[in-house]
Amino acid sequence: MRSADLRRSGLRVKGIGVLLILAFGILTVRAAHLTVIDSRGEARGDSQTVTVLRVPGARGAITDRHGAELALTIEVPSVYAVPSQIGDLEATTRALAKALGHSRDSVRARLRKSSPFVFVARWIEPGAAQRVAKLELPGIGLVEEPRRTYPHRALAGRLIGFANIDGRGARAVEQMEDEWLAGQAQRVGVERDARQRLLPKRGFDPRKSIGGDVALTLDAVLQAEVETALIETVERTGARGGVVAVLDPNNGDVLALAEAPSFDPNRFRTTRYPETAAKAFLAAPEPGSTLKPVTVAAALEVGAIDRADLFDCEKGRFRVPGKVIRDVKPHGLLDAAGILRVSSNIGAAKIGFEIGARRQHEVLRRFGFGAKTGSGFPDESAGLLRPWNHWRTVDHANVSFGQGMNATVVQMAAAMAALAQGGEWRAPRLVSARRQPGGRWLPTPRSESRRVVREDVARQVMQMLEAVVGEKGTGRRAGLFGQRVAGKTGTAQKLDRATGTYSQTAYRAWFIGAAPAEAPQLAIAVMIDEPRGKIHGGGSVAAPLFARAASAGLGRLGIAAAPLHELPDLARIDLPEAAKTKPDARPTQVARSRAAISRARPDARTAVPDRPAATPPAVSASAPIARPRPSPVARLGDRVLLPDFRGLTRRQVESMGAQGLRHQLRGQGLAVEQFPAPGTIVAGASAISVRFEGGI
Repeated sequence: MRSADLRRSGLRVKGIGVLLILAFGILTVRAAHLTVIDSRGEARGDSQTVTVLRVPGARGAITDRHGAELALTIEVPSVYAVPSQIGDLEATTRALAKALGHSRDSVRARLRKSSPFVFVARWIEPGAAQRVAKLELPGIGLVEEPRRTYPHRALAGRLIGFANIDGRGARAVEQMEDEWLAGQAQRVGVERDARQRLLPKRGFDPRKSIGGDVALTLDAVLQAEVETALIETVERTGARGGVVAVLDPNNGDVLALAEAPSFDPNRFRTTRYPETAAKAFLAAPEPGSTLKPVTVAAALEVGAIDRADLFDCEKGRFRVPGKVIRDVKPHGLLDAAGILRVSSNIGAAKIGFEIGARRQHEVLRRFGFGAKTGSGFPDESAGLLRPWNHWRTVDHANVSFGQGMNATVVQMAAAMAALAQGGEWRAPRLVSARRQPGGRWLPTPRSESRRVVREDVARQVMQMLEAVVGEKGTGRRAGLFGQRVAGKTGTAQKLDRATGTYSQTAYRAWFIGAAPAEAPQLAIAVMIDEPRGKIHGGGSVAAPLFARAASAGLGRLGIAAAPLHELPDLARIDLPEAAKTKPDARPTQVARSRAAISRARPDARTAVPDRPAATPPAVSASAPIARPRPSPVARLGDRVLLPDFRGLTRRQVESMGAQGLRHQLRGQGLAVEQFPAPGTIVAGASAISVRFEGGI
């Protein structure tokens, strides 16, 4: 009996052992399934100690054409909470509100949210982050988030736009290039330590998800100079605002796009969204008389008139069905050039009648009116150009001198560029190159040109526009010392929406032009909105601003120029007699033809940086050309109009010191670079930096 009992007991022990081994095996298999095969098991385990938050990816940089950074991404702290882990809600609210400088109500509202994760405050100052960290509050943590910053603040702010708090482009280039600039968002695990504090898991690096970079066609230095000139003009005239667009007519590149009032993208959270719009692309006012060159070009293109044809301008008063057209000053017989020079509405209307509504509408469409430019700018306006078969006689007359149709400032600049480029129109280009993180710059393709008028027609109109800037033209204040300018003024009455009639007190002052006229390197459109006072016309307000913008732009290309209206008196300028030239004389040394610039340095205006630079390099528009003697120094009182030093030897440049200039000379050989650029007006005591190459 005893041995039998022992056998039964042994069997029971073995059976229990087998069951225990089997149970342990089942548990082992299940644990492996949960942790290795089924990720949900791991998630259930981590849910006891880990919270997952989503951090936006860092956006790529935006630079100008020379590598100056206009927009970049930095890392800043943000405060978040896991509401379910907060112990004492009121104590946490009081402590956080004090540390952040926020109201208790706003903090309490965030902490009471039912979501598993919530941001309490984003993009806080380092001092506030330190105060929050010292509190060691359960359920409260800090994480580094990417934040968009604009180091030059309002510079080109409306063109660049901004990225919102979630890291998405919300305006202008930031929106246009959002897909390229945007980084990939990361999901970050947040663990609780022994004190129940929330800490991001190790290994989180916001830079791992950075987006691509974008290089604009913009020249930041020129942009700054044009913006300064625009702001000064708006303040001096008491205007509501203004826009200046500077294009390269050779390729359509937007070199500068200034707007006033300005907008600082860093302050987008405190700026009303409508106030962040780029009016250069989105607003389409009536262009007024700046459309008359297109009317004349259309007439010559279709053979409706000959350049020598005369038109009776009716002594300033001409009745058409539904309206009496008036000129500011009475005129009699004028040819097309005279109509542009004195800006006769009556003459322009009569030319329009000769063309015919259908043919005139066709040419206007070729110049890009009534359609988006194709720049890709978000929400770009097409302007307004009604179908020709809806035009009444008065509508046809109005369109001929720029009323009853609407155009953006960029459209007007592109139209001027087409005339300057021999009748070939190009879409404005904003982005010159893109690159992947750590990669090389890849240039963006330029738009195909299309012919809008014959080359001989464009040349004739450009010659007529030079007379507009002459002594007897309405645009004489747009003149440049040493350079020829072609342009057209415009003074457009604003439509009074309350009465449905044109205002007699509110105007827009316009000027469009190109320089140098014989080989244009710049096409510029200027619009000043509601300048106050009796002096409010395009010739008085917009033309001088054009001259300043053109002078700055040509200086960046190494072409000396200075606004004539800023010179005290040409007769009193201290120049040798041989160096004095008429403003409309063909320049020799300082103005280079388009072909010469292309041969000397074909990539001068399309250079793409291999990596962003802190500041744009000094201007060097072409290779040095040895010259037998230095150019004379023009002194304007206590100021100096800088000559072109390039191509001179060190001894020749040093000899300029006797004329009151201070130099910082580097290298040997011939001068290849100088800063400031030729044509810049500086104080007589200013230092000029000159670099030489080619010496031994």
